[in-house]
Amino acid sequence: MKIIAIGRNYADHIAELNNKGDGKPVVFSKPDTALLRKNTPFYHPDFSKEIHHEVEIVLRISKVGKYINPNFALSYVSEIGLGIDFTARDLQAQLKQKGHPWEIAKAFDSSAPISEFVPISQYPDLKNLNFSLRVNGEIRQAGNTKMMLFDFETLISYVSKFFTLKKGDLIFTGTPAGVSKIAIGDHLEGFIEDKKFLDFEIK
Repeated sequence: MKIIAIGRNYADHIAELNNKGDGKPVVFSKPDTALLRKNTPFYHPDFSKEIHHEVEIVLRISKVGKYINPNFALSYVSEIGLGIDFTARDLQAQLKQKGHPWEIAKAFDSSAPISEFVPISQYPDLKNLNFSLRVNGEIRQAGNTKMMLFDFETLISYVSKFFTLKKGDLIFTGTPAGVSKIAIGDHLEGFIEDKKFLDFEIK
């Protein structure tokens, strides 16, 4: 099982970090040790003083695919869930400045909390799907998949050109604006529409 993540897929998030899009999805990966399941608490590591939350819709791949046609891409997805791409923003900035890869800022242990997954058929309009993150009861991030620069079909097709997708693989599809620093004691709750998918604490 592998975790493929997409960066810079919401224009408002690109703007808030003063980044630029280049017309193609930004792709990076996380190891399976990044997964944090069943609303287990996230223990803030001591190597970063600025870890940001990035809430994202996550797709779970249901069968093997390579060079997938966008028209058939959703037939390779069985389930949908919610995840958080925790990012050590201070480390990432330092590494970017030096022109170095920034895996340690994105792929560290427990940096990818994920929810339960539900059948994708529960959401008939995947191009108009609301999702959000609350921190200590306050909405920090709120997005809709219609705001995506690259929709699910495009992402699946693009990623499959480079990596053979296998059953159980996860695709984090990008985050909207509102990313911010977490702190010990914070309580995070994530929603798709009105259903709560994530509910855990920072320790």
